[in-house]
Amino acid sequence: MLVVWSAWPKGACEVRSAELASRDRRVLWHPFTQQLGWEHERFPVIERAEGTTLYDVDGRAYIDGVSSLWCNVHGHRHPAIDAAVRAQLDRVAHSTMLGLSHGPAIELAERLVELAPPGLSRVFYSDSGATAVEVALKIAFQYWAQREGAPRRRTFIRLRDAYHGDTIGSVSVGGIELFGATYRPLLFDTLQAEPGDERELARLLQAHGDEVAAVVIEPLVQGAAGMLLHPPGYLRAVRELCSEHGVLLICDEVATGFGRTGTMFACEQEDVSPDLLCLAKGLTGGYLPLAATLASERIYEAFLARHEEFRTFFHGHTYTGNPLACAAALAALDVFERERTLNRLRGKIALLERLLAELVAPLPAVAEIRQRGFMVGIALGGFQAADRMGHQVTVAAREGGAIIRPLGDVVVLMPPLSIAEGELRRLVEITGSAIEQATETGTGLARAA
Repeated sequence: MLVVWSAWPKGACEVRSAELASRDRRVLWHPFTQQLGWEHERFPVIERAEGTTLYDVDGRAYIDGVSSLWCNVHGHRHPAIDAAVRAQLDRVAHSTMLGLSHGPAIELAERLVELAPPGLSRVFYSDSGATAVEVALKIAFQYWAQREGAPRRRTFIRLRDAYHGDTIGSVSVGGIELFGATYRPLLFDTLQAEPGDERELARLLQAHGDEVAAVVIEPLVQGAAGMLLHPPGYLRAVRELCSEHGVLLICDEVATGFGRTGTMFACEQEDVSPDLLCLAKGLTGGYLPLAATLASERIYEAFLARHEEFRTFFHGHTYTGNPLACAAALAALDVFERERTLNRLRGKIALLERLLAELVAPLPAVAEIRQRGFMVGIALGGFQAADRMGHQVTVAAREGGAIIRPLGDVVVLMPPLSIAEGELRRLVEITGSAIEQATETGTGLARAA
């Protein structure tokens, strides 16, 4: 777990990281963190970054092996994105989109519609991946409620081990029991399908199709499930089943979008156009919070009516379409084109596959390697939850100079797309060494902690 420290007071260069860590423990509550264990955790306090490297207050360097939680695309402090944000600051930092508009939001929406799968023509902005999904769920629900002559469809189909964010709606369509069980009384009921099993989905739609507003899916890869890969053709089959039963398809590309699977969007790999597409994370290159939910014109038109009919989509956020974030996103899309990011990525994906096969797969503790593009899950086998083996591996990797993250006992690698081949090799070498070190000594360390 990292603490990003960006506003240094006078003389702060002399402040020891231990003192900052102590202050952190007194006032902060970290996400997805058992704070009792955090009291004894040693962690870097990040001061600055450059390219694919993070630096802590003691001057130690770390490869950003998870893209600062899967969002950094072109590296930290990219000159073009930095310049775009600075230029926008000279104009306006924020202006509401309620009753107003601004150039960066308009231009970004045009660019996203151009890049997205065919048929998506409208862009609704929000702030995070979870809100992008929440927007899609509410749009789908209201679409069916307002469509004349159509059945009132009130439920959704989700996949087992799905993750779509942490708001109430997104948790309701999530399938990871650990994340949702505590909040069960707050959630709405959904139907669950087995990932990769198109026949089960067909049975669910046959039995409940006229009740289902939409099927919600992470295309190709379920990230928080430990990089669970769908079999080839599954996404295409889901699209066809939704079309057959007149059900909307929501594709959550928060994690898979913007090159992570090797194409701009994962949907492209099976020539699928969803009815609603959710984007966030890499949208701004990892600079600022921004999300977008793209919708088809058919869905958009269902919300058009006279004022007194109250078909307005009553949803919005204070920072919807924030100009700074839109400027960063436009610059990030420009970098994709100028640096030919996706073309250059192909060789690095192949290199990553070779390195994992050579340096990680042979290790006794490694049960499976799951890779799709630059999304990698290294599953460790034979350990108990109390061992916290995934965590122990990430601690060992930090000592070796890389920041990686676990999902239980699945170690995740998802570096920025801009990472150089030499850095990529070093990241995999550090990860392999960390797995060896942690699995030889980590059980005792975990239990002692």
